[in-house]
Amino acid sequence: MSTSTIVIGGGVVGTAAAYYLAKAGHPVTIVDQGSHGGACSHANCGYVSPSHVPPIPQPGLIGPTMRSMLSSQSPFYIRPRLSPALWSFLFRFWWNCNESQMKKAARGKHALLNSSRELYQELIEGEGLDCNWEKRGLLFVFHDKHHFDDFSKLNDWLTSEFDLPAVPYADGELQKLEPALKDEVYGAWHYPHDAHLRPDRLLSSWRGILERMGVTFLEQHEVTDFVGESGRLKAIRCGKQELQADRFVLATGSWSPFFNRKLGCTLRIQPGKGYSITMARPEICPKIPMLLEERRVGVTPFDDGYRLGSTMEFGGYDPSVNRKRLALLKQGAEHYLKEPYTDEVYEEWYGWRPMTPDDLPYIDFSPKYDNLLITAGHNMLGLSMGTGTGKLAWQLLDKLPPHIDPTPYRLR
Repeated sequence: MSTSTIVIGGGVVGTAAAYYLAKAGHPVTIVDQGSHGGACSHANCGYVSPSHVPPIPQPGLIGPTMRSMLSSQSPFYIRPRLSPALWSFLFRFWWNCNESQMKKAARGKHALLNSSRELYQELIEGEGLDCNWEKRGLLFVFHDKHHFDDFSKLNDWLTSEFDLPAVPYADGELQKLEPALKDEVYGAWHYPHDAHLRPDRLLSSWRGILERMGVTFLEQHEVTDFVGESGRLKAIRCGKQELQADRFVLATGSWSPFFNRKLGCTLRIQPGKGYSITMARPEICPKIPMLLEERRVGVTPFDDGYRLGSTMEFGGYDPSVNRKRLALLKQGAEHYLKEPYTDEVYEEWYGWRPMTPDDLPYIDFSPKYDNLLITAGHNMLGLSMGTGTGKLAWQLLDKLPPHIDPTPYRLR
């Protein structure tokens, strides 16, 4: 028996949930306060990366590293301000900077990342999505030998615990693999199973498939209230309009905490503003996507473009564009690449990543409404975790055996 579902939020997570629900024969409506795929899913670096298992809070991060985050020149910048929610978040973040919590979060991330990588492969091959899908892996690039050598400890752990070995390239071998890097760049670790795609193309192509499956899209519909009765959500209100369904999925990313009171829980999510610049390809363009580790800059080559992205700014929901943060992307790339950027800029962009204190998302039912599933807080990996989250959302709503253990993503 089919049951109607409203998915609130049209980013990659909401789109994935709608896809698996519609494929199972359920009528689905996607409701978005803006345009479909227009928020944090639009112009990120496009990595589908099982390699990103280590959580951000790690042992040793407290101290000099955290103090450096108060500098506006830091890749990870905390803008000092009076915000109880921010300082509560940071306290819990610091509390997670230990080995036990790191390993717990890593196990949860690995299951979702690995699942999503395989599901993307199935989805793209099965549906013929046009999204510049490439399986070239991901390079973790280090300018100096000390940092390159230090990474070997992390690689040993990822290999032994998760069977995620990387291939090291150093002493000139790196430049043979990737000639776009400067000669003075010491080395890199290559994760061959990672992939990348162009996020805006993914969402555009996916929407066409969903429309052919009968999914309805309601854009520019901001949810203003929930209408419930006897522990179940009956409808959502968008202004004066009331939309009814049998089940609901909340996939609103960084905006999710605004619904805490209506959800009957506390989603500890802070908006981490990330930036990107999309431009024409340089003459000497990288072949392989890469992370320039010391500067925390992501580099993604596309067939018809080139993107620099990353940085993290905890400054609340400030919609202004910080030109200094954009400049950091170019400055960081200059240290590694022979042609770090071009003057033909297609788009300068920012998006708010939904950051949680332990680097794990929430995928669980609302304590207030047993037919409302929360899928939020995917940190910097919403794209990488999108398909796995969408499939799990369908399975939980339909009370089917889940393809991965949902325990790590419960409300906490």
